Amino acid sequence: MSHFLKLNFVITSCKTAVSAFFFVMFIVACSNDKPDKIAAIADRSKMPKIHATDITTIISDSGITRYRISTPVWNVYDKASQPYWEFPKGIHLERFNLNLKVDANIHSQYAKYNENEQVWELRGKVKSTNLQGELFETEQLFWNQRQERFYSDSLIKITRATSITKGIGFESDQSMTHYQIKHFQGIFPINENATSTASPSATTETKQSQQVLPQNNSGPTQSKPISK
Repeated sequence: MSHFLKLNFVITSCKTAVSAFFFVMFIVACSNDKPDKIAAIADRSKMPKIHATDITTIISDSGITRYRISTPVWNVYDKASQPYWEFPKGIHLERFNLNLKVDANIHSQYAKYNENEQVWELRGKVKSTNLQGELFETEQLFWNQRQERFYSDSLIKITRATSITKGIGFESDQSMTHYQIKHFQGIFPINENATSTASPSATTETKQSQQVLPQNNSGPTQSKPISK
């Protein structure tokens, strides 16, 4: 009987030791994973400081209201190596003149703004209208706020009341009233009965409209987002 009790005690002790061993190994494994998980959570460069949805906000430039932004999603990555704003579901932006009237507007399916360089990248069915009612359409457009100019290397289509102008590559002032098409393709009348033409004078016209763009080192300041 005593031998049986001793054997049972040994078996029980072994079971306890085995259980304790696996418990310790589990704790060690968990403790090894913990720093990785904490490190991943602590990587602020990939986490937005601000995540806002369905908002409209006003942007000021040197204390003057200059832009109004409407967007479904707005993320601000302030800890990235190059801090930026991202609008993954698109943006509608309106620009105000000194009389607080809208003199241009831009719409795109995606947008990104580099805070340090003050450069916007607009992608996906980019559309913009100027004061003359001209509609500009392209797939990618850059906007340098410091230099106050727009530019693109993509196909550009400009629709007026009676004609459509096409070309590859585009540069413009900020109001999109003085612009140049780099590789002119032609002017196409909207009237379907008319014959499409590529007028040589159009190239001269776009070159004459080019100007030296003013420099402005002041950047935008963000006001508090206003929820819709």
